[in-house]
Amino acid sequence: MEALARDLGYSLAELVGTETKTARAPVAAKYRHPENPALTWSGRGRKPQWFVEALAAGKTAENLAIS
Repeated sequence: MEALARDLGYSLAELVGTETKTARAPVAAKYRHPENPALTWSGRGRKPQWFVEALAAGKTAENLAIS
């Protein structure tokens, strides 16, 4: 069915009437773990445990921000 739709110049989703979700590009990291630079966080979604622990230890989000 997809090949037939493509031959006609349409996508199967256009003919069936369903919407397809597009993937979003990954967001750049805003924060980096102070001791392990491989651990980063974009600032979106749930805070990672290392971020919560750093804040509890007295650091600020600005201290963990990537320059």
